[in-house]
Amino acid sequence: MVVFKDRTDAGKRLAEELEEYAGRDDVILLALPRGGVPVAFEVAKELDLELDVFIVRKLGVPGYEELAMGAISSGGVKVMNMSVVDSLQISGEDIDSVVEAERKELERREELYRKGKAKLDVTGRTAILIDDGLATGATMKAAVQALRAQKPENIVVAVPTASKEACEEFAADVDKTVCLTTPEPFYGVGAWYEDFAQTSDREVCDLLKKAEDMNR
Repeated sequence: MVVFKDRTDAGKRLAEELEEYAGRDDVILLALPRGGVPVAFEVAKELDLELDVFIVRKLGVPGYEELAMGAISSGGVKVMNMSVVDSLQISGEDIDSVVEAERKELERREELYRKGKAKLDVTGRTAILIDDGLATGATMKAAVQALRAQKPENIVVAVPTASKEACEEFAADVDKTVCLTTPEPFYGVGAWYEDFAQTSDREVCDLLKKAEDMNR
């Protein structure tokens, strides 16, 4: 089974599978921060493509934050996993509390990562959403729904690793999916990276600046 050294290695391998989009002005890479940014940066560098971010926040179950009960994204989109909400009997009050906290973080990241940049415009373009992996897919699902409202020509979801279920689900929702590995049992995204250290805000900002400089 493929194991990636780190997100940089994963991005280089992902670029090989996205070669058909190289150098195209009608294509934009949209990274899901923070972990998706170093992956997408390598794709942008290898294929000479524009890179931006699409801000999405997972809604973690109170007390079990790694378990997603939904997600929110730019544009006011909220996606809930009602099977998780119902099975754990999560109250509306608890959901509202988590949503409010994550909305504040989403707004903070919008200001920090996209400060000074023109409003994202994907109309008529092929938008490739990139993350470091998909487990439940809740975060990516919110991104896809929010992005579709902005009328891109095509939406592509591309990740180094994903659960088989998540990858198959997106195949029906978007124009194309690229999942380099769908190991079973999946365990989690981090299980397929030798180094899965958290990506910092500084690293995200540095990589976005480098990508912007490359496109000048």
